[in-house]
Amino acid sequence: MEPLQEPPETLARKNPRDHRVDALRGIALLMMLVDHVPDDLLNRITIRNFGFADAAEIFVMLAGYASYLAYGRLIDRQGWKTGIHRILTRCLRLYLYQTGMTLVFVWTVRKWRHYQPLPEYTIEPQLAHGYSWLWRILTFDALPSYLNILPLYVVLLALFPVIYWLLRHSLWLLVTLSVAIWAIANLDPHITIPNWLDPTGWYLNPFGWQFLYILGILGAVWASKNNGDLPYRPWAKGLCLTYLAGAFVLCFPYEYWHVPFLRIFPAPPNTGKSTLAIWRLLDIMAIFYLVQSSRALRRISADRIGQSLALLGRNSLEVFACSTVLDLLGRLMFASFGINLWEQLVMNVVGLGLTYALAIPLDRARQRAKAARLSSGPARPAPAPE
Repeated sequence: MEPLQEPPETLARKNPRDHRVDALRGIALLMMLVDHVPDDLLNRITIRNFGFADAAEIFVMLAGYASYLAYGRLIDRQGWKTGIHRILTRCLRLYLYQTGMTLVFVWTVRKWRHYQPLPEYTIEPQLAHGYSWLWRILTFDALPSYLNILPLYVVLLALFPVIYWLLRHSLWLLVTLSVAIWAIANLDPHITIPNWLDPTGWYLNPFGWQFLYILGILGAVWASKNNGDLPYRPWAKGLCLTYLAGAFVLCFPYEYWHVPFLRIFPAPPNTGKSTLAIWRLLDIMAIFYLVQSSRALRRISADRIGQSLALLGRNSLEVFACSTVLDLLGRLMFASFGINLWEQLVMNVVGLGLTYALAIPLDRARQRAKAARLSSGPARPAPAPE
């Protein structure tokens, strides 16, 4: 197939690491850090208030983009056996992080309740007593609130070899199958994976969200033919900006900011996150195109500010796990001691500080490992972001 005919070694030389991917993922991680604490004032200024999509869509689309860079090229260079082994290793790591976070979540809430009363919503009732739920956690049959994106990523990444095989043989067949599965999931939301804690199933339905993951893969294929950029087209930029402006007008929280309403008709229901409704899909596609087609943002992502965000994106799994635990502690603090401005300030400053305190040494270790690889033998393409 024509998009994959160029040798991967040539692509690696032509396309140096694109820091926009890491920086955008870093922004998504910061938004998740505040979005997952419902009473945090900072979550009033994240993108979910100004459009249909939120940080989860950014995370999944970039996961598809990074999967092609990390594993598609690896399969081309070293074969299917090596590629599948690396994918399964990554899936196992994601699984261990997900299971560890869930156990920390349940244990922390149970212990906290011994000292402070908590409302029911801090933990699903089925997890509050006994240990019969443990095997359901280990098999992803029970996904607590705010702990549903890594299981989705595990499923999608495990399917990457199948997706990549289809991509190499017929791009149009892959797109047709993906669109059909996404459309069926939207027509019948009951087609999903069961969740013992929620009768509606997985909150992020893999049958819908696989389309966004595959779009990220296709974006990486397309960008690899254009020196890492999506081709810039003024008309496409205009369409994206127009759509995002319309989404802003419809979704802006006028009531919270006490400003005049500008909506001329009601916004579509925001219940389409589970199956990735069309308005959410178009929203994140527009954002992704504007970022990945912008040479100016490519330069900004490589400067000091961009690198402070890319630092988080390069260590996304560890940062996400840390921020998830911090979010839980923030929710417990607000539920037990109330909400005031000083608590908000302390929680956000400490949370941001601890996040960077984790990411900085991790990134330095990554850079040292990279330098050791380069000094120990012939230069090889650096591992792409995962």
